Amino acid sequence: MTERDTILIASDHAGFELKEKLEAELKALGYRYEDLGPTSEASVDYADYAHPLAKRISEGEAERGILMCGTGLGMSYTANRYAHVRAAVAWTPEIAALAREHNDANVLVLPARFVGEAEGRAILKAWLDTPFAGGRHTRRVEKIERTEHSTEEKR
Repeated sequence: MTERDTILIASDHAGFELKEKLEAELKALGYRYEDLGPTSEASVDYADYAHPLAKRISEGEAERGILMCGTGLGMSYTANRYAHVRAAVAWTPEIAALAREHNDANVLVLPARFVGEAEGRAILKAWLDTPFAGGRHTRRVEKIERTEHSTEEKR
């Protein structure tokens, strides 16, 4: 395993407890992870933890990451500001699998206030176990990186 194979994981205070549980699950499944914080349930700002994780994925230091906050929204907004980051909020295993299969989601974002421990583990496992389908989805994922308007009217 290389450093790039290490899964980065972070949360805010609302996601702290679930983060701790998912770290145990990653370890049990044989994955290496790096906890980017926080270290307690004390109130923190989600962006302070999403930015470092997304930056490292954007720069190619790691391939995958996991973020958690109350709704998942703040973490996803922050992470998706970075090039090459495709952060998907998943609240069911099916959503997580489709995010990987169709969108090559490299950051899983969990809404910790709405997902229990067992469901969180199932979502994580679906995301870890599902490969990117490629094919027609590759073209679509490539369009995410475009900065110019990409809609072309066909006549």
